[in-house]
Amino acid sequence: METTKGRLTHRQRQALETQRLIVDASRDLFLREGYGATSIEAVAEQAGVAVSTVYALFKNKRGLLRAIREAWHLSSGQRDIYQDALAEDNPARRLDLAAHATRRQWETGAAMLAIYRSAAAVDAAAAAELAQSRAGRRANLGRFVATLEPSLRPDLSLDQAMAIFQALTLPEIYEELVEQGGWAAAAYEAWLAGSLKWQLLPRYTP
Repeated sequence: METTKGRLTHRQRQALETQRLIVDASRDLFLREGYGATSIEAVAEQAGVAVSTVYALFKNKRGLLRAIREAWHLSSGQRDIYQDALAEDNPARRLDLAAHATRRQWETGAAMLAIYRSAAAVDAAAAAELAQSRAGRRANLGRFVATLEPSLRPDLSLDQAMAIFQALTLPEIYEELVEQGGWAAAAYEAWLAGSLKWQLLPRYTP
């Protein structure tokens, strides 16, 4: 039975819960068994649903991969943080928020990165999807840096500024400092914010 406008019906809530169970099961299995070794049948068994349900909702393992990635984006909140950054007039504050978005992206993304690397190693289409995702990230970050162009150091070209921003926000740096080096995520965020401002903005001292 339909409820008031804007609310989910009982059937819609059930469908969303089923999708969540399947996505969670596939994430766990991809991490534990590897993307290549995980079958749709195993995902269905762990999620407690019919195999046909998984196929109907996600088509194939790459569909599951995309669903896991979208769930990661939503949980990180990075898109909303970047929107807040774009609304900021102060360029230093804008970079503070970009550093926070990057921290949230990699802080919540360790599993996603591991899954994608596993998938790319055995599935050419998944590898192409990963490359496309990376290209999309580069384009989005490039557009963000372009909004800072009037505030950049006068000796920096926009291309140089984009390259610096891309390099400093790579996941490998987060992994090296936080996962390998033992830094707190908050310490990484503070370092990144200071580094971005030092490298990109004129007359900035941390």
